[in-house]
Amino acid sequence: MSAGPILSLRHYRDDLIAHSHDHPQLVFGLHGRLDFEVQGHGARVDRQQLMVVPAGAHHTCGSAAGSHCLVLDVPGEHWLREQLGEHAEASRRLLDRPGAVGLDSRQQQLVDWLAASPVDDPLIARQGASLLLASLNAQATPHQADRRLPYSAFDAHIERYAAYPLQVADLARLAGLSSARLHARFADECGVTPMDYIRQRRLLKARQLLKQTCLPIGEVAAQVGYSSQSAFAAAVLRAFGRSPMALRRESGDN
Repeated sequence: MSAGPILSLRHYRDDLIAHSHDHPQLVFGLHGRLDFEVQGHGARVDRQQLMVVPAGAHHTCGSAAGSHCLVLDVPGEHWLREQLGEHAEASRRLLDRPGAVGLDSRQQQLVDWLAASPVDDPLIARQGASLLLASLNAQATPHQADRRLPYSAFDAHIERYAAYPLQVADLARLAGLSSARLHARFADECGVTPMDYIRQRRLLKARQLLKQTCLPIGEVAAQVGYSSQSAFAAAVLRAFGRSPMALRRESGDN
């Protein structure tokens, strides 16, 4: 959650800023051009544009000639639910996708009005931030195909690095989300945690190796990230109801 002000006016210069923070951020262009890079994707923020920086996303920015911006630091999930109610999910979708977003003239008028207001007033900041997010909900409505997590990318990554330590942060980077947001999305879409998903994919690969190769069981365990053969056997038994040797025998019988 952001501990600073919700809305602030900032002037960016050519000193390069490179960091990340655990809350989402929206940077609205007022004057000048700001060069931005979020998770390897470059963009420029000019007037009538904003940059979406998801929570946990590494980003860099700087402006050779100087850039004046209005910055919205979104406090967190509880704040979104409290301020936006049923519209919070649309804002979450917007805040999950890094990149530049164009504004229409009425949205820019709202940005200009807030920039000219005392944004250090807590009431103006809170209500202004809510209005800004509500005005952006049209941009937050994705096509149905864009709503789901990139499972094919997850699967390819887990397949490639199954023998190595895998962390939730690895999948979060692929999805362009914070680890906390990834947990919430997995709960909504799959009913499992990201680590459960990684474990399932590893065990599915293990079953394939047991049935289709003659590798020793200890080697199969190592290839899917288990340093202990007994822990691997217990995990296979829980997942498939049979021991690794039984799975291999079944394949031979068939």
